[in-house]
Amino acid sequence: MSGILKIAGKALLISLLFVASQSFAYKGHDYSDDKHAPSMFSNSSNSPVIRKISDSIYTLISLGDYGLEKDIFFNAYKGFQYLKSKGKLRKTNLLTICDYSQSSNNKRLYVIDVVNSRLLYNTYVSHGKNSGDEYATSFSNYENSNKSSLGFMVTEGTYNGKGGLSLILNGLERGFNDLAASRSIVLHGSHFVNEQIINQRGMIGKSLGCPAVPLGIHKKIIDAIKGGSCFFAYYPDDYYSFTSSILNTSFDLTPQIPIPSSVDIQQSNDLIGIQTITVK
Repeated sequence: MSGILKIAGKALLISLLFVASQSFAYKGHDYSDDKHAPSMFSNSSNSPVIRKISDSIYTLISLGDYGLEKDIFFNAYKGFQYLKSKGKLRKTNLLTICDYSQSSNNKRLYVIDVVNSRLLYNTYVSHGKNSGDEYATSFSNYENSNKSSLGFMVTEGTYNGKGGLSLILNGLERGFNDLAASRSIVLHGSHFVNEQIINQRGMIGKSLGCPAVPLGIHKKIIDAIKGGSCFFAYYPDDYYSFTSSILNTSFDLTPQIPIPSSVDIQQSNDLIGIQTITVK
């Protein structure tokens, strides 16, 4: 009997998160006009419902155990929901976060199914050779800068280029990443992004600005996120944080049912059996 109740609790929890994430009331304007809206880094009183849902998903997947900070996930999740509300996303269950605030020796790329609360992939990702060494600290939107770009992008189609199978990234933020496609800033695989290189050189290899991932797993990641999903490259850059219209847009989610409490989430966390792939 207790086993049946646990399964029922698991199903209810996931359904609560799913329904809550699907229903919202948009309160902002077009994202080109929202530069002076409240910051997404503000406390939960500015966006209480979306903060509760974001925190619930974060806790359910235990993203903190994988090195991703709660505010960064909230940042990405709110932008994801905003772009979804504007019809910018064709794949509305996937959110990829490239967390450049972390060392390149960390598995700082996260592919998350936010509908089913699953971490699908967690692996290494490169930054541009002129963005920094072990840590990326400098970013650009300019051609031949050999730097990575920040902000929200949408995945498009694929092609076979110098780096093999490559995924086109369409930058949505003017001045930060809107030249990503013309700069050939794409997601691809690399022989120099893996633990062996870290052991040999002290850090993974760098790119010309592309988010490169370990060769071999790159095809699975590209196949999963291609075709209109949200890709967010993050770094705590003050200028980007205060001027990004997507980061600073103002809207909130309005669930039709109560949001699970942190106690509910914690009790159910062991029942879900998250299927996570970590890549060397």
